Amino acid sequence: MKCIAYNGGYKYQLNETYALAIDIKPSTPINTKYIALDSDGNLTISEGYAWDGPSGSIDTLTFMRGSLVHDALYQLMQEKYLDLNIHREAADRILQKICKEDGMWSLRAWWVYHAVRLLGKPAANPADKRPVTRAPEGCQP
Repeated sequence: MKCIAYNGGYKYQLNETYALAIDIKPSTPINTKYIALDSDGNLTISEGYAWDGPSGSIDTLTFMRGSLVHDALYQLMQEKYLDLNIHREAADRILQKICKEDGMWSLRAWWVYHAVRLLGKPAANPADKRPVTRAPEGCQP
């Protein structure tokens, strides 16, 4: 029997590589299959990257770019490339800043920031990685 292994929970997939300068500057460059962050704060998210979009909110155009960058940064924390305790607040502020740049009302962007501060830590916690699911039923690694 041929089996597949996958992670669920994703709604969107990036169709073009996206790059942005951010205020998080690791001491050594980070390079993963889909995310790169150099020591100058240049973040690159590669074509094919999948993310779940805005969590707990309506998926609007003013929220999509921020959710992409925020999810990528949280993934780097979850995979221990960035320290959760050092970089999480900066990632949350970057989300708020991008949302405002993209036309989100300031009050909503404020709410988004406070929501991720209050509820977002499990998404960046290395202990809470998404499980691998195997199909069809009965497949083993």
